[in-house]
Amino acid sequence: MTIKPIKRTCVAGAGAIGSLFACHLGGVAESTVLVRRQGHADQLNQHGLRSSGKMERHSRIVASTDPADLGDVDLVIIATKASDVEDTARRLAGHFRDAVVMTVQNGLGCEEVVAKYGDWPIVSAVTFMSGNRHSDIHVEYELDTATWMGPWAKGTATFEQVRLIEQLIEQSGLKARAFPDLLPAQWSKLIFNAAVNSISAVTDLPHVKAFARREVLTDLGHLVFAMMDEGKRVAEAQGIVLFEDPWEMNVEATSHGQTGNDDYAHAPSMLEDVRAKRPTEVDWIAGAIVRAAMAAGVPAPISETMYRLVKAREASWKLNQH
Repeated sequence: MTIKPIKRTCVAGAGAIGSLFACHLGGVAESTVLVRRQGHADQLNQHGLRSSGKMERHSRIVASTDPADLGDVDLVIIATKASDVEDTARRLAGHFRDAVVMTVQNGLGCEEVVAKYGDWPIVSAVTFMSGNRHSDIHVEYELDTATWMGPWAKGTATFEQVRLIEQLIEQSGLKARAFPDLLPAQWSKLIFNAAVNSISAVTDLPHVKAFARREVLTDLGHLVFAMMDEGKRVAEAQGIVLFEDPWEMNVEATSHGQTGNDDYAHAPSMLEDVRAKRPTEVDWIAGAIVRAAMAAGVPAPISETMYRLVKAREASWKLNQH
């Protein structure tokens, strides 16, 4: 099988993560972006996209609200929130027939959603990099950790196609790692995310060193550790051997942060959503662990509690509107 080189890319969803991909890929391929707002597309077409922080980049971008305007591409990266994947996949239906599609969401299950709208080869991915989107045309590259990727187990993408994407992303200046089987890595990130995002959303605390501290009874790290340990038991019940220990990932992230200083205080996406009173991704993250625990017959009282508390916060906004 001949693997087609990647010459044109399309990033669907230009938030912080999507903007980082689009800007950096613009240095090694033709970079297009599918956005929701016409004003956003106009800004990108006129000014391009700048990335600052860890690396300084500026790329020319072709942007539109209509995928038909973007021509053929070889790689589509869906970088929206999990809750927006269905709408994005619906917009992509009938377009980019020769592309490989890579999903880069928190949680589990987005690949199945995308597969309903086209028979693209699908690559699963999770990313640990983070950024701060300052405007439609400027994103700051904060945490320069890797994007992990692998062929979706139920799809037709090959490991060779994944390796090609890995190489392109590495050439762009971002970090990537290809796996023949992504599930152990996905579950490592899922357990990490479920605890950090849910606890952050409920406490209004960014991801600071308190999340890894377990010295006295009141330290928040006890709760983080217990929730992650519970998630590990759910993974084990499904026969999944984790790629990395979520607690160690948490310690590492809070120890070093984006610059290695003591000021690191990354606001997880779920905290940003709660502060803005937007729907969160909790159904795809903590909710995924709760559903897996129920299916496996494994008790998960902490995950269930945090899941319900985040859902209660979402419900409170509707009550407070009246």
